[in-house]
Amino acid sequence: MEKTANILVVDDEAEIADLVGMYLQSEGFAVTKCHTGREALEAAQAAGFDLAILDVMLPDISGFALCAQLRERYAFPILMLTARTGDMDKINGLTIGADDYMTKPFNPLELAARVKAQLRRYTRYNGGLAPPEEELEVSGLVINRSVHRCWLFEEEVLLTPIEFEILWTLCLHRGQVISAEQLFEQVWGEKYLERNNTVMVHIRRLREKLGDTRRPPDDRVIKTVWGVGYRIG
Repeated sequence: MEKTANILVVDDEAEIADLVGMYLQSEGFAVTKCHTGREALEAAQAAGFDLAILDVMLPDISGFALCAQLRERYAFPILMLTARTGDMDKINGLTIGADDYMTKPFNPLELAARVKAQLRRYTRYNGGLAPPEEELEVSGLVINRSVHRCWLFEEEVLLTPIEFEILWTLCLHRGQVISAEQLFEQVWGEKYLERNNTVMVHIRRLREKLGDTRRPPDDRVIKTVWGVGYRIG
C-alpha cells in the first residue's frame, strides 16, 4: 500500500492553516497543523514528516529561523508561505534551505500542485526508486541517486532534494556548461522567467556546503562560466 504523505503546516492564522489543511487533506495527504515555531519543532521530533509549509510571521520565532532549524535535522522539502513579497525575503528563504516559496494571497490549487511536485522529487531521490548502480563520480565528488547521498573526498555532504537534483544534473553532464535556464527548467520543471535568481541562490548554498567559497575559482567543484552557466569537471 502506498504511504500517505504527512504534511506539516505552520501558520499563526488558524483560518489559513485550516484552509491549507482542508485542500491538502482533500488530495489525500495527512496534515498536522501548528501555530508557533515551538509547536512545529516538537511535532517534527514526534512525527516523521514528508514536507513542511511554513509561514514567515510566527509569534515566537520567524519562519526563516524555523526553516533553518528544521533543515539542520531533516531533509524533507520546505515550502515558505508568506505575505511578504520582496525579492530579499525569497532569497533569504531559499538560502537557508527552503525549496519553494509562495506569497499570500495564494491559489490553494497551485499550492497543492507545488506540494505534489516537491513530494515527487523527494520520493524519487529517497524512496529507492532508482537502481543502485546510479552513482556518479567526478573529481572526488561521489553522488548516489538511489540513496540520495553525496560525498566529497569521502566526507558526506548533506543536501536538500533540490540541491541534490541540481548537483546530479551537473554531474550527469560533466564537462558541459549548463545554463541557469536549463537547470531551472530541468530541476523545477517550469518555464524559466527572466530575472529569476532561484538557481543562483541554490548554487551559492551548494558552494558553501562543498567548500567552494574557500577555494580559488579554478579549484572549485562547481565552476562558473561567466555569461553562460555552470559546469562540473
